[in-house]
Amino acid sequence: MTQLLKAREGIITPQMERVAEKEGIKAEKIKEGVARGKIVIPANPLHQNLDPQGIGKGLRTKVNANIGNSPDFPRGEEEIKKLEAALEAGVHAVMDLSTGPDIEKIRRKVLEHCPVPVGTVPLYQLASRSREKYGDLVSMNEEEFLEVVEDQAREGVDFMTLHCGVTRETLQRLKSQERILPLVSRGGAITAAWMLQQGKENPYFSHYDRLLDIAREYDVTLSLGDGFRPGCLEDATDRPQVQELIILGELVDRARQRGVQVMVEGPGHVPLDQIPANVELQKRICKEAPFYVLGPLVTDIAPGYDHIVSAIGGTVAAASGADFLCYVTSAEHLGLPDQEEVREGVTVARIAAHAADLVKGVEGAREKDADMARARRNLNWNKQFSLALNPARARFIWEKKNPERKETCSMCGEYCALELVSKYLGSGVDVCL
Repeated sequence: MTQLLKAREGIITPQMERVAEKEGIKAEKIKEGVARGKIVIPANPLHQNLDPQGIGKGLRTKVNANIGNSPDFPRGEEEIKKLEAALEAGVHAVMDLSTGPDIEKIRRKVLEHCPVPVGTVPLYQLASRSREKYGDLVSMNEEEFLEVVEDQAREGVDFMTLHCGVTRETLQRLKSQERILPLVSRGGAITAAWMLQQGKENPYFSHYDRLLDIAREYDVTLSLGDGFRPGCLEDATDRPQVQELIILGELVDRARQRGVQVMVEGPGHVPLDQIPANVELQKRICKEAPFYVLGPLVTDIAPGYDHIVSAIGGTVAAASGADFLCYVTSAEHLGLPDQEEVREGVTVARIAAHAADLVKGVEGAREKDADMARARRNLNWNKQFSLALNPARARFIWEKKNPERKETCSMCGEYCALELVSKYLGSGVDVCL
């Protein structure tokens, strides 16, 4: 029985209790959110050693890190190092998006070593099998679309991105739209290419009920993918994107009716002023299903800095109601990220998430900033390090810049405003290291 079905029966599961403990709110509130589909807890019972996370309304904004090999960089051991870096940086979920050799082996190792929810795009493994078996990415049969989903569910995958909204109808919208970048979603492009070659409807749409059967059996959370997400600002909020979203909203209803947990993915590249409208549109059409956004990226001209670009967009999106941020690394648009780029990408996305939580009034968010302010007032460096999103980096910079370990930092020294206030205004501030 899924978390959604149990919540509807009034059952508070151990996963709900754990999420409530992490969020600092009552388990009853988590149960109500799950029952209404506004919160999901991706927790496949077959994923051993999982420490569950809640995603959705009223909870802290969560961050996902994408890892995975490619044909050009096939080494699976590097992906485990990336996983470790993401976990050390405080990530809340990880997606294995491997497309190179040993996809199954890498995924199993990720599941074995990963205490946070693990997601996949099953179509990547299916395309890889098709390449090996038929010599191209799009010669698999309809049945194989469902088989690969069940195979991964049996291994313990917690959530799956499935591009169910890439349909004949949305493809027709794309043909008439004249986009600069027609499709930038790999899953969306593979699905569209298969449909055009085979002359058939998307199996994840035409066999959606069978997909729901699998998801319900293993309590896999469906993450309805945005195959038509805009790949540049000029393509944002156009007809293919919105038409796909309408279809996804209908599929959310069907998933909930069957007791399957579901969230919805969103853009993409979006101008800053359009982000709140995009979030509101998704929340309205999909009846407040948790919203999972890639970025959004707010400019197209900053390769090498796209982790910062996405953090700007992610802050606005989450402050507007998005629930789940997929990190973007500095290697985006340039190549496969390495271990340090993964670590930095998670940290930057967590900054965006927390900044948004301050706006959303999430439980405990503002208190953390107030604690940091008090630690700074007291020149209490150890307390500041403990409160930092990246304590090790904060301490490293302080030690490097302040070799004599004085009470004040080398920026101001004897000109330190806080020390002057303490000395001459009699504030009674305690100064400590």
